[in-house]
Amino acid sequence: MTEQDQKELGNTLWAIADQLRGAMNADDFRDYMLSFLFLRYLSDNYESAAKKELGPDYPDLKAAPNTSPLCLWYERNQEDSAEFEKQMRRKVHYVIKPEFLWSSIAEMARTQDDELLHTLQKGFKYIENDSFASTFQGLFSEINLDSEKLGKRYTERNAKLCTIITKIAEGLAKFSTGSDILGDAYEYLIGQFAAGSGKKAGEFYTPQQLSSILSGIVVLDSQDPCTGKKARFDKVLDFACGSGSLLLNVRKNLGVHGIGKIYGQEKNITTYNLARMNMLLHGVKDSEFEIHHGDSLLNDWDILKEANPAKKMHFDAVVANPPFSYRWEPNEAMGENFRFKNYGLAPKSAADFAFLLHGFHFLAKEGTMAIILPHGVLFRGGAEERIRTKLLKDGSIDTVIGLPANLFFSTGIPVCILVLKKCKKPDDVLFINASEHFEKGKRQNRLLPEHIDKIIYTYQFRKEEERYSMRVPMERIEKEGYNLNISRYISTAKQEKEIDLMAVNTELAALEEQINAATDKHNGFLNELGLPLLP
Repeated sequence: MTEQDQKELGNTLWAIADQLRGAMNADDFRDYMLSFLFLRYLSDNYESAAKKELGPDYPDLKAAPNTSPLCLWYERNQEDSAEFEKQMRRKVHYVIKPEFLWSSIAEMARTQDDELLHTLQKGFKYIENDSFASTFQGLFSEINLDSEKLGKRYTERNAKLCTIITKIAEGLAKFSTGSDILGDAYEYLIGQFAAGSGKKAGEFYTPQQLSSILSGIVVLDSQDPCTGKKARFDKVLDFACGSGSLLLNVRKNLGVHGIGKIYGQEKNITTYNLARMNMLLHGVKDSEFEIHHGDSLLNDWDILKEANPAKKMHFDAVVANPPFSYRWEPNEAMGENFRFKNYGLAPKSAADFAFLLHGFHFLAKEGTMAIILPHGVLFRGGAEERIRTKLLKDGSIDTVIGLPANLFFSTGIPVCILVLKKCKKPDDVLFINASEHFEKGKRQNRLLPEHIDKIIYTYQFRKEEERYSMRVPMERIEKEGYNLNISRYISTAKQEKEIDLMAVNTELAALEEQINAATDKHNGFLNELGLPLLP
């Protein structure tokens, strides 16, 4: 499928969403649309694996024009279904009963079946509790099939769902949809819904361009990035994972077998569900990821609580785009928490450094952390200055990257990326000022592939370039009071062109001669007419 086809599929699905949501706002409709896309993916993947498993026993589609071949197989082979499902759990890690497959649901929608709504409710519960070895409880908790926004009565709600599902089925039928394609469509829709959600979008969406930069940096060898990517990571963490796009970008960069296990944490329940669906939809098996619903600042995830220090979790890469300048309520006990006690607490008005220290604590000795933060962390005083100073004195801050303003749906402020390591080799900090390298858009500015590649290349080879990047020794940073404001080290002011005074004088003299000649000529005409002459 070409890039143009992918874009066309995304536009088709977005047009359906825009046309059908009616009185429902974009955020509410998003959950329906993405859930149906998710069901379609699970079903396609499952039916494709079933066809391979059953081989010649798989019924021909012509034998079941208005039903799934798998439904037909179940009808004919009830006594073998348990063994078949056991095999499927081994092969694809989940099972879907034939009546809950997308093909069955789409057929019910096409024929306006009165039981569609009830069947969907049962199907969603089955997927949450019984499909996978690990339960995915609450996966569809944000989708209210009894919502009055779908209709006041059951019949109206059922009819509306029939219309939505039929339109999606028709829209998808025009395209060849492999798992990658549906995954791309899912990401595209998340981005489109984010664009319509304004400030709320920051809760669940990191623009793909920024995901590409962070993932491109952390996959490189931490001690010697110029040697290229690491072959494999055991564990990767995003402690404010949103819909999971950052983690998926790291996986895409390393290849599907490049990460042992993906770990993510998300506080917002809706976004947490999006992340779990997004993982499965991109072909990450349920045994290959763990997403926790909870608050990273409180560190309420049992696996990170360090009850047994010998079993402390370490991650080869940590990526994050936490909420900017988030207000939090640190207490005295928090000051003694193992994540903060060596640095101090971030101020109540801005938890930016609290998020950073949380992730940095769990970074492996030879790992790399990349985090998106507001520029204020580079220069604000008080508690933040103390934390920043200690991180710099410890040699933990490797690179500071300044990005253009207006890259996010949720805020227009310019942001930076901090790259941190626990054992970095160079005794300097690399500054990259990429703030002027972007393509201007109507609502958001965009980083083009060449802008992204330049940032990653400059980081990888620690290149210096006038008005773009500079390696600053620690002695200089110390003299600057451990202030990391990029403009202190890289000037973007363009040198004014040197003026040649002799050339300017010659040009002015020539102009004066032309003026005098023109005046004399004009006075000649005035004299002939008997009019007063010009001075």
